[in-house]
Amino acid sequence: MKCNLPGRHSLFWKLACLLVAFCLLMIWLSWSWGRYMEVRNQFLSDEARGTLTRYAAEAEQAWQQTQSAGVDEWLQGMYQREKGWVGVIGADLQSLSNQSLTDKEVERLTFLRGLDWPIHKKGRPWMRVPFPGDPSAGSLVIELPERFVPGHYRLFWRVITNGLIPGLFTLLLCVGLYRLLVVPLNHLRAQANAWRADQLNVRLSSRTTNRSDELGELGRAFDHMSERLQSTVALQQQLLRDLSHELRTPLSRLRVASESEQGLELLRERIGREVDGMQRLVEDTLQLAWLDTERTRLPDEAIQIQALWEMLTENACYESGWPDTRLQCTVDASCWVRGHLNTLAQALENILRNAIRHSPEGGVVHLGGQCEGKYWHLWLEDQGGGVADADLERIFLPFTRLDGSRPGNGGFGLGLSIARNAVQRQGGQLWAQNTGTGLRLNMRLLADVSSASADAIAGKPAPTLTVFEPRNL
Repeated sequence: MKCNLPGRHSLFWKLACLLVAFCLLMIWLSWSWGRYMEVRNQFLSDEARGTLTRYAAEAEQAWQQTQSAGVDEWLQGMYQREKGWVGVIGADLQSLSNQSLTDKEVERLTFLRGLDWPIHKKGRPWMRVPFPGDPSAGSLVIELPERFVPGHYRLFWRVITNGLIPGLFTLLLCVGLYRLLVVPLNHLRAQANAWRADQLNVRLSSRTTNRSDELGELGRAFDHMSERLQSTVALQQQLLRDLSHELRTPLSRLRVASESEQGLELLRERIGREVDGMQRLVEDTLQLAWLDTERTRLPDEAIQIQALWEMLTENACYESGWPDTRLQCTVDASCWVRGHLNTLAQALENILRNAIRHSPEGGVVHLGGQCEGKYWHLWLEDQGGGVADADLERIFLPFTRLDGSRPGNGGFGLGLSIARNAVQRQGGQLWAQNTGTGLRLNMRLLADVSSASADAIAGKPAPTLTVFEPRNL
């Protein structure tokens, strides 16, 4: 079974490095600290060695000055300074003082320890310290003073070594894990609690979102979701405010008409016209809200732009009274794109409706396009004079009417908003630009190369599309 390793920025590697570093540190600590404690607990300290060496130098000096009498005098002074057995012996293990050694003392002389030897046994061992000047002349033998016996704080140091230090480094490991895992999770929890309190403008700190691991990806996803929620809620609220504002005018006209004394036929005509306008307004608003909130991928298919244009212009000419010569298309039959037919047709219909509405008398609307790599760049131009450069983005906002036309006549200002959302849902782009004589609306859609190649090989135009039924302009 194949096992895929995580990426180099994965949280797995950070945790692995942290744990490996912790284990190596504990191994090094146990070795180095163990060596240090072995010296402290089994060997004489520098102070003890220095004191015992000084005693040996004093004994050597006493022997050199007055032989055994000097040694006897020096031993008398040593008995007052140190508690325990003290003697001075020669190379033959015989006492250099006038006092002879007992058999027990001679037996002990065979188990003497040097200054550099480890001291494992409990109690006060006998130490042999050769004369510093002439080691062959003799040695000092002394029962190790109590204060020099190593290992007085052995239990204390065991607690430090086996308990406090590992606990301290484990605490540091926990702090590292806390900063690595828990802190960003706390930030995510705080943001989720802010959402619960309807504070959708709360964002994570850059310390979390700039991370390159899984928690950074999760933080960026949280921020993106927060922005999406905030924009969706703001859009819904704005749509409700705009919809209520737009409905207020036809409702007022309906009230005026109902209170007037005009004939029944005129009243029916007025009510029908106002109801149709309100129905279109509600449908367009709901369509815009659905396009902005729905995130499931639309099923796509191959769409021939030329055939779709012919269907839309046929209906447009009938509704607007324009001759077909004023709706021109220079896009050939090789222009195939991938998209959802009904959604793309609605977007193109709204763009065409907007162009016809703002065209002057006798004006021409032109559809052109060219293939740019794996995309088709389409544009629809009118001769309506264009808009101010500052309004090129504002015209795509819901309920934006730059010409000040009243609702139900000049439109509700939803067509271009619906068109942009519909194009974006299919992975495309829609933007506006001035041409000098009018407004050009540009669309970039994913090209369908297979259908265009098949038509070119067959040498015949693509079949006419009959699925979409365009709405009235």
